[in-house]
Amino acid sequence: MPTWATGALIHTAPSAPEHPITVLWVPNTAPRLPFGRILLQWEPAAQAGWDVTARLGLATIDAHLASWPCAPDYWPQLVRPTVHEVTGLCSALRVATAALELANRLAES
Repeated sequence: MPTWATGALIHTAPSAPEHPITVLWVPNTAPRLPFGRILLQWEPAAQAGWDVTARLGLATIDAHLASWPCAPDYWPQLVRPTVHEVTGLCSALRVATAALELANRLAES
């Protein structure tokens, strides 16, 4: 991870392991995470491997999503299922929220 970056913002997280997780580097000066976006941070672990942390942007806060302490070098394959599922859940929540807002507007008119 570059020294100027606070982490990597997940752009896409395909379920298939042969497709890479695409990320965008996030500078240290970046504002809060947008809703449903996941930020990965990693650093060398004390003993071996990598300490990996995932944060999730919610409506009002950034929440700790998961940690993988002392993950081996193939840690992207370990985090892929969690990142893929949470990305899908947030997309479904966005659609459900939009549908509810539309239903409320229609009911008021």
